[in-house]
This record gives sequence, structure tokens and C-alpha cells, in this order.
Amino acid sequence: MNALQRWWLRRRHAGGEWGALFGPAPPGEWVSLDLETTGLDTRRDAILSLAAVPVRGGRVRLAERFETLVHPGRAFDIDSIRHHRLTPADVADAPQLRAVLPGFLRWLGPRTLLGHHLAFDTAMLDGPMRVVLGFPLPNRRTELGQAWLDHRRLADPHAHVDLSLDAIAGELGVPVIARHTALGDATTVALCWLALQARAG
Repeated sequence: MNALQRWWLRRRHAGGEWGALFGPAPPGEWVSLDLETTGLDTRRDAILSLAAVPVRGGRVRLAERFETLVHPGRAFDIDSIRHHRLTPADVADAPQLRAVLPGFLRWLGPRTLLGHHLAFDTAMLDGPMRVVLGFPLPNRRTELGQAWLDHRRLADPHAHVDLSLDAIAGELGVPVIARHTALGDATTVALCWLALQARAG
């Protein structure tokens, strides 16, 4: 979402329930977001779990996290289960995304999103948000992979850089926590971001 779209939506929703979403992002604070989904097709697949972890004051604020399972409203296959280890039984009683979104957005506010392959996660949220609320996710975004690439290429413009989360975490000396779970990946990304900031000085 560009600045003009954000300005227009801020004016449209000023004084309303969602007006705060379009305000200025708090400086020095990010929310590390990760989803687990039934697959990688942003038009056809669905969200199974969502986790978001604040990063503020040089710390990962795990106690302040937002975390939920999500009922996908559709079946999913064994390949999906092997990847994230969530079964249909795990999400059978979970709320649907349309019920999750309002509470998540109130919790998130205008804070800047942080993620690894964040464009995928936000695309998975944007479609349902347009249906439920009439607008896409407006928050500013920081992509860990791009920040890591920029950092590495300052030292060597021709360096081959592995942008997988495991490789970034390994080079930064960060433990990979509960890989392929929404909370684990969101926490790992948050720790990588802090380690990268410390390294960049």
C-alpha cells in the first residue's frame, strides 16, 4: 500500500473503529508475523495458524504475542500436514479467519510488520481483509531477507547470499525455534532482526 492509498484510507476511517490502523507507526517497534497455511497459492489456500510477536526496546516481547489457530474452511492434504504438523483435528474447533481478524487488527494497530517472505503472509491476509473490512492490511513492512541481503552486499556487492531463514539465523548465530510453526518462525525472525541490528551497528 502506497502513501496516497494510506492517506485516503486514513481520511475515510478517521474517527471510526479502524482509524488507528492508519496512524503513524511507533518508532523502534516491529511486529514479527508468521502464518502456517494449507499451501502456497494465495488465491486458493487458507490460513491454519497465525502468530505475531512484538519487538521493542531491543527485546522480543514474547509475553505480548498474538497467537491463534484458524479453521481453514476447507480440507488440506498430507503434504501440508508434513510441513507444519497441523492436522484437521487440531484446527477443527478453531475460529475462522473472519472472526480472528478484528481482534488481531486491534492488537496490531499501526505497528510496522516484520517477516521472512512477508509478501506471502500479507497476501494471504489481504484477500480476506478486503472481504471482511473493505481494505487490505495497511501496515508498513520490513522484510528480513532484504535487510540481510543489503547488509551482506555492503561488504561484498557480488556475494552470493542464501536468504533462507535457516541460513540467515545460522550466520547471525540465532537458534532456529520450532521451525515451520507460526510462533517459532515469528520468534526466530524477531531474534534475527535484533541480531542484524546489533551487527549493523
